[in-house]
Amino acid sequence: MSRQVSQDTSPELAVRRLLHASGHRYRLHRPVPGFPRRTIDIAFPGLKIAVFLDGCFWHGCPQHATRPKANAEWWRQKLDRNISRDQETTEQLAAAGWTVLRFWEHESPSAVAVEVAQVVAEHRTRR
Repeated sequence: MSRQVSQDTSPELAVRRLLHASGHRYRLHRPVPGFPRRTIDIAFPGLKIAVFLDGCFWHGCPQHATRPKANAEWWRQKLDRNISRDQETTEQLAAAGWTVLRFWEHESPSAVAVEVAQVVAEHRTRR
């Protein structure tokens, strides 16, 4: 598992390219307040917007997640911990006043970028 890419995945890079091309500036892999070992994939710190691009296997996508048959109990526990960690992170950020956007890796990068851009624009007009 140490060889699994945890950041700068191809869906993440595609979304970042689209956001940057449309003029949005963001920060990468910012620590989650209160959880220094967890990071936000794409952060707009001034607007308090956190964007996560979750892998279907690792984060339990309802459409595409699979469960390995070998060592099934260990994998079940691991993947369930990932899901609960995601929920805890979302709750922590929301309690701190952040807007949390979560997307699956199978979602269209252009659709994700458009949705993120809309939320960013809404936050900027509120200021």
